[in-house]
Parts: sequence; structure tokens; C-alpha cells
Amino acid sequence: MCKSQRYLCLIYLLFFYSCAVSKKNYNPTKKYAPEALQKDFVLLQKILEAKHPALYWYTPKEKMDAYFDKFYNVIKDSMTEQEFAWLVVAPTIDKIHCGHTTMRMSNAYSKWAKGKLIPSFPLYMKVWNDTLAVYANLNQKKDSVFKRGTLVTAINGIPNKLLIKYMFEFLAEDGFSNNINYYRLSANFPYYHKNIFGYSKNYEVDYIDSLGKEQKIIIPLFVPLKDSQKKDIAIKTKNKKIKRSDRILKYRSFTIDSTKAFAIMQLNTFSDGHLRKFFRKSFKKLKTENIKNVIIDIRTNGGGRVGMSTLLTKYISNKTFKIADTLSTHARGLGKYTKYIKGGFFNNVQMFFMAKKTADGKYHIRRLEKHYFRPKKNNYKGNVFVLTSGPTFSASSIFCNAIKGQQNCTLVGEETGGGWYGNSGIMIPDITLPNTSVRVRLPLYLLVQANHGQTKGTGVLPDVLVPTSYDAILKGYDKKMQVVKNLIINTP
Repeated sequence: MCKSQRYLCLIYLLFFYSCAVSKKNYNPTKKYAPEALQKDFVLLQKILEAKHPALYWYTPKEKMDAYFDKFYNVIKDSMTEQEFAWLVVAPTIDKIHCGHTTMRMSNAYSKWAKGKLIPSFPLYMKVWNDTLAVYANLNQKKDSVFKRGTLVTAINGIPNKLLIKYMFEFLAEDGFSNNINYYRLSANFPYYHKNIFGYSKNYEVDYIDSLGKEQKIIIPLFVPLKDSQKKDIAIKTKNKKIKRSDRILKYRSFTIDSTKAFAIMQLNTFSDGHLRKFFRKSFKKLKTENIKNVIIDIRTNGGGRVGMSTLLTKYISNKTFKIADTLSTHARGLGKYTKYIKGGFFNNVQMFFMAKKTADGKYHIRRLEKHYFRPKKNNYKGNVFVLTSGPTFSASSIFCNAIKGQQNCTLVGEETGGGWYGNSGIMIPDITLPNTSVRVRLPLYLLVQANHGQTKGTGVLPDVLVPTSYDAILKGYDKKMQVVKNLIINTP
């Protein structure tokens, strides 16, 4: 971020700070002295080196040490929390290649930012491969150029390929499975562009016009008016009340097609939604209604409780199965770093009782390494189609691995964001750095999946690849679901 961008950033943050003193007077423009930032960074490095179970799984120690030195040396002057978090912490932990080791702003910042429309780059874009396609425009009333589907080829002189590659340097992933990061950028491109590149008063954007010719245009920063800010907060509050009454549908749903040719089970998490009861009722319904095909949509399922993904596997698997070849950590507790880690005392107690030291010097959860789970007696015998994508992560990728290769199961979509070979997790508390209060998630166990893929670093690969469809973006239809329904029609 250049000096002019930093000054512009401060001007806008000052403006929004002046309109938000009710948020416990949190000041996003507050600068932290280099010494305070360096202490936070050194502490983070020490905790990761002592407690992260897979710090050197993808990045050798000598390279990781060089990255720690590199980003420590970025701290040459005072910084705001946002600058420290995004310019120092985020690119450092990205080098671990652990999708569960992610950076979050402080609780105070999150409360301050909640419900706000903040100035940003104005275009929301679907991102895949080296392509950027507009699907929403915050400056819609002022802009007749950028319609849904407009292809952008460069921003401020940075071509797409280099732009996306650079932004990935600030976003964590399992191994080298960046498919999850395409979805992160697609979900909120203005947010990530603002945090990584800072603000510009105007943006130079190269794009392809309706005649297929490359053009260049200057577009302004999106700056919400105070009235639109209040209106946006009111709309969010209203929507929140509506969602509470029907919040269970955010977590999972089950529908049977009117022709009874198939059912769709959508699972957005393995953490909420009373899943034990939901699975029991849904699979009983499949049996009593004699539904021959079920589509399990876990494209947005970021994981959750491994016990719930294992329970789902019991309803699908036709044989006994195991979750992990190994599940271990090299430290039994958090030691002197307990006070910096959320729920530190209880994590220590849990780690003490759940793992035992073995001959390799590590602490293993032997039950999950040895235990074979049996399928449910009334498990599903029909055809199972599982929809996957980049956000299919953690416990969801464990489920995909467990059923992959079974004759009646077909994975459809894209490579999962969760690692196929294995990942770190099970217990994932937050580290809170004492000076800035920036948070970093710390997985405490390394899991190597049973019957995992042979290449360490990929996600679980689909049996039927359905990549991003530009036509689907233009017309707004679900290409992956369409492909699955066609497979069902053609399945005996």
C-alpha cells in the first residue's frame, strides 16, 4: 500500500469513525507503535512454532523462518490494526498452507464494522482461473458500462492473472487447493481489494465491451451516503428478524422432487441444525417414499463437527470405514501460551485426556486412528450425487473422501477447498495478540485421512468436473445442479 493510499484510507476511516462513536469509541485509525507490533508478531511466531501441528508440512522450516523474518521487517513504522493484520499477519500465515490457520480482526473492530457500508472498490466479481466477471455494481446508478457479465481484464494497470495471484498471497488454503480462495474473492471482491490494496479515489479498469473490444475507463471509489448507510442497517436488522424465525433453513433442508425421481439434501454446516434428528427423519423418508436418487449439496459447507459428518457417512457407506490414519499433535497442552488462547485452560484439560504419547514422541488420539465405523442398518442403497466446490471444507472434505470410489456415489462439481490427504483441526481456538487484539485461529491436531489421495496438497477431486460456467453467470442458473439432474435422468 503506497503512502497516498494509506492517507486516503485514513481520511475515509476518520469519516466513518466520526459517525460511529457509539461502538464503544473504537478508533480504527489508531496507530500502534512499531515496538508493540513487533512484540505481537514475535509472540505469534513463537506460538505457531511451539503449538501448530503442521507448521512445516508444506513449507520447510528454513523457508518458514525466512518468511517470518521478511514480514517482521515490514514493520518499519506505526500501523493501524487493519494494516498490521492484512499487510503483516495475513501474508505470513498464508505461507503455512493450512486452511484452518486464518486471521481475524479484533472483536472491537468487528463490532465497529458490523452493519456499516464502508468505502470500497465498487465492483463485485465472479473470479475463476484468470477471469473476472462483474455480477454487481455498487455505483449502479452512476455507471452504464459495467453490467452483469462484463469481463474485466485489469485494475489499476495490474492484469487479472497477476492480480488474482497476488491476492491469493493474503488468503489461507489447505495445501495448494486455491479453489476456496476463488470463492472468497467472488463472495466479496471489494472487501478483499480494499484490505490488500487500500483505497484509491478513482480506479483505472480495463474491460471488454459489448463488441468484444478492450476498453479502459476511470471509475470512482464507492462512498455510501449517510442516508444509504442508515437504510442499509435498517434492512439488515429487518432481515435478521425474518431469519430468526426460519433460521434452521440456513443450516440444512430436505425436499423431494414432485416426480419423486430424486431428493435434494442441502447441508451448509455440520455444526448446527439438529442434524442427528434431521438425518434420521430424512433417510427414513427416502426409504418409505422409495426415492432412488439423492443429491447431497455441500458446496457451501465449511465443515463443523467431524462426528456429524461421520454420522452422515454411516447413512451412505456400504462398508466399515475409518476417519484417520493418524491424528496427532506434538504438544499435549498450550503451556506458557495458555493465557493468549481462547478457552486455554479447558483446551489444556481436553488435550490432556484425549491424547496419549506414543513411540514417535507425538500425542495421538488413538480411538479415531483405530476405530472403524459401521454403516447404519438402514443406510441408503440408491444413487448418491454429492455437489462439491471450493467452500466444501474440513469435515465436508472428510465426508467426500470417505465415500469417494463407492459404486453408487458420484462427486460432482469442483475440487474441494479442504485437503484430500489431510488437514489440521479438531480443536481450533483463537490466539489473541495482546497489543493489537488481532486474532489468529490455531488448529491443535494434524489429521491424515484414511484412504486419502496420493498427492499431498490437493482437495478431494470430483468424479464429474463441472467448472464455473460463464453462461450460467450471465443467465443466473445453477449449472452444477443442472448437470446432476441430467445424470439422474440418464442413470438406469
